[in-house]
Amino acid sequence: MMSIAPFAQIRPAAVAGQFYTADAKALAKEVDGYLSDHPDVKVDDHTVAVIVPHAGYVFSGDVAGAAYAALSPDHRFDHIFLLGPSHHVWLGGASVAAGYKAYQTPLGQVPVDAAFCQQLIDGHPDVFRFAESAHDREHDLEVQLPFLQRRLKTLSPIVPIIISTDDIRVLQKIAEILRPYLNEKNLFIISSDFSHYPRYQDAEKVDNQTAQALITGDCATFINQLRENAEEQIPNLATSACGEAAIATLLLMTEKDKAFHIHHLLYRNSGDSEYGGHDQVVGYHAFTISKDENTTTNATPAAAQYKPLLKIARTAIETRLNGHHYHPDSTDPALTACQGAFVTLHTADGRLRGCIGHFGEDIPLQEVVAEMAEAAAFEDPRFYPVTKDELPHLQIEISVLTPMKRIHDISEFKLHRDGIYMVKNGRSGTFLPQVADEVNWDKEEFLGHCAQDKAGIGWDGWRDADLYTYQAIIIHE
Repeated sequence: MMSIAPFAQIRPAAVAGQFYTADAKALAKEVDGYLSDHPDVKVDDHTVAVIVPHAGYVFSGDVAGAAYAALSPDHRFDHIFLLGPSHHVWLGGASVAAGYKAYQTPLGQVPVDAAFCQQLIDGHPDVFRFAESAHDREHDLEVQLPFLQRRLKTLSPIVPIIISTDDIRVLQKIAEILRPYLNEKNLFIISSDFSHYPRYQDAEKVDNQTAQALITGDCATFINQLRENAEEQIPNLATSACGEAAIATLLLMTEKDKAFHIHHLLYRNSGDSEYGGHDQVVGYHAFTISKDENTTTNATPAAAQYKPLLKIARTAIETRLNGHHYHPDSTDPALTACQGAFVTLHTADGRLRGCIGHFGEDIPLQEVVAEMAEAAAFEDPRFYPVTKDELPHLQIEISVLTPMKRIHDISEFKLHRDGIYMVKNGRSGTFLPQVADEVNWDKEEFLGHCAQDKAGIGWDGWRDADLYTYQAIIIHE
């Protein structure tokens, strides 16, 4: 870790006494009350992100409390990333708080990992910088800190990031940079209010539409819904989500990975507070995002739902041997979801007899398996086509693939768990995760053989190739 910049300072509380009380004892009691008001919220050790409001506590504290109640008080994070919009300056990108060594609140100081913040800036100056004017008066990250201070027994260093851009390409770049940190080791706090200033009933309608779009986990669906809300010309509706850029960044990090699940916990608007009217309100949602670690392992109970794929694969090969193509027509959601897969054929004595696969999430899984089964049996250039006499003795193995994840360091690749896919100069190659179980290679040998034997880019070609990992749920006869 690099040393903290010499100008790093304590960022004083800017909105204590405005958005929340400046009295420490009263603040602790108030926050504890918001947290304890949600005994029905299940504590989830797999929570990796929350979406929470940032208004004055008398308006949105109850909703924020629902989200923070889902966090385990005993969980220790490496970092807590705080992402929110700018209410004061336009950045055209994002500002990371490298100029602060801590944030002050009435409950004490919250440490900032200024060295880590500076690393983000140094490594990606095209999207990140430190603009003090984006942080010094900004309330949307500050109001989250007392909840973290009261909920977590061990307060990890924070990484405050203000995002101020409507350029989707910039958001995609930010998401790509931050995606490797979105795991059980870290926590992401996404700060956003929702509808601004419509009537109470209009707010309920608009905020429900926005929530339903967000729950899909698809960034384009979310952004399109905000656009549709605006086109409805609802009186006084200024925005449907002031933290649109921060939320979009989170969705861009999660939308291609089925391990992430979005949960809606609570909705209120300022009209539900004794201090708010109904003519012009602001909407508040609480969401949590959890990561199902079981989806990233080879041995998973989810494999049972894919068992019918074995019959589909064998039927596809039999049908092709009879001169026709098989078109499966199952309505099972597990088989109609768009997902990649490999089909591998082995002889009775365990020798490879064919292996072909398809990456991507553009074709229903059952169709992928039918096509890849035919390809493995008749189109693998390493083998003669399968004959009718052989088929009864062949063993079929199917690897259902999780979405690929771009990695930037091989420390992110775990041998035996992950498959590797590499691309360089128009050439590509892959090894399925189970290949590691069949050989006695270390990690670099695994990568070297894939680069040399599969991608054709030379033994060390992986070192400057684009690398992706994925996992495989394996089903075999």
